[in-house]
Amino acid sequence: MREFIVITGMSGAGRSLAADTLEDLGWYVIDNLPPALIPPLLDQVDEPDQSLDRVALVLGVGKEHSKVRPALELLRDTKVPVTVVFLEARPRVLVQRYEGVRRRHPLDDGSGLEDAIAAEAASLETVRSEADLVIDTSDFNVHALRARLTEYFGQSSPASPIHMRLLSFGYKHGLPLDVDIIFDCRFLPNPHWDDELRPFTGLEAPVAEFLSEQKLAGDFLDHLDGLFDQLVPAYIEQGKSYLTVAFGCTGGRHRSVWMAERVGERLRAGGYDPTVAHRDVAK
Repeated sequence: MREFIVITGMSGAGRSLAADTLEDLGWYVIDNLPPALIPPLLDQVDEPDQSLDRVALVLGVGKEHSKVRPALELLRDTKVPVTVVFLEARPRVLVQRYEGVRRRHPLDDGSGLEDAIAAEAASLETVRSEADLVIDTSDFNVHALRARLTEYFGQSSPASPIHMRLLSFGYKHGLPLDVDIIFDCRFLPNPHWDDELRPFTGLEAPVAEFLSEQKLAGDFLDHLDGLFDQLVPAYIEQGKSYLTVAFGCTGGRHRSVWMAERVGERLRAGGYDPTVAHRDVAK
């Protein structure tokens, strides 16, 4: 079945790297495509002798930012599955990246780099709000962005109608930016204060056994079962293809890790196929 990925977003947020990654994953990639060229491209892709099933379009934004949303609407009108990925980064990070490569921002008309970045962000606000997946690359190196895109798009046929990503993190290391729902696990007893448990993580048996014995933890998991039974089908009904749920504790090594793993097990038992990642478990 034919499907499209559209990579768009802020200049300097990693669109070219995304293009290289998707090409490595077997997608037919058209990089830096002006939005105005989408209609003739669709005509070409629909030719009977074409065998392009997975096409990734990396939209060049720049001064044509006003044409991005109409182009996306045109793509969606084809009824072919389309996933829109919006890449962004914090303004200060984008400034540093541009200063590092000594290139001019496409919207810099002489008023300065920071103003150009702010103008681009404002012009793409609606596109961002309608994207299927928003990825903040501020804290990503090359390998981290490749890993994230491979996690989402490495498989051509997902096992369930929604791709669910479960993430554990530590509040003291900062909130994750590209998540949909956050659950605070700091209400659970903290293994950190037990000298015997402190060296272990939520992935290891001593901590897992300790938390499994907590009635509060079991009750919370049961409540989450009911919540996900209600939320996930509703998200699917609304056409949401990607859902990231984060679980936080103080350091991101014990409670949140254990909780993400347990929720993953329960979701798999319910017929979903979530991936589980632990941002701060090694810190």
